[in-house]
Amino acid sequence: MLTLEEMILRLAAAAVLGAVIGLERELVGKEAGIRTNILVAAGAAIFAIAGLSLPYLISLSADHLPEVIARNSGFLSLIANVVVGIGFLGAGIIFRDDHRVHGLTTAAAVWFAAAVGILAGIGLTAFAACAAIGLSVILFLLRNFSLIRREE
Repeated sequence: MLTLEEMILRLAAAAVLGAVIGLERELVGKEAGIRTNILVAAGAAIFAIAGLSLPYLISLSADHLPEVIARNSGFLSLIANVVVGIGFLGAGIIFRDDHRVHGLTTAAAVWFAAAVGILAGIGLTAFAACAAIGLSVILFLLRNFSLIRREE
């Protein structure tokens, strides 16, 4: 089972990486910025940590742990349901006016922040950091590219 210190470090990593993802959205004035992405990534990490911890909590003893894990993968549904929940959150960000769809990139960034939070929560923090930083760089680069294309 994870120690409290490991849980807190994973949660902190998810929050920091959520901030990294939200920074670009914040700088361009989008609704779901740093605070939203911190909450999404940290919340996803909490669900992932809870999912990892459940077998230890419901097992009667250490001897029964392998059986609990083998026979009950329901604890993984906590992680899977984060994806569903974030889908609803993202749907609330997206709207359409007469000619354009707005908020799609922001909704995708929120969805991505949840994935990064899950990665941090299950202990794949280095991969989560690479993903968050990579996405942020891509968003910055493509924003400049799309602004150049609009001016032409």
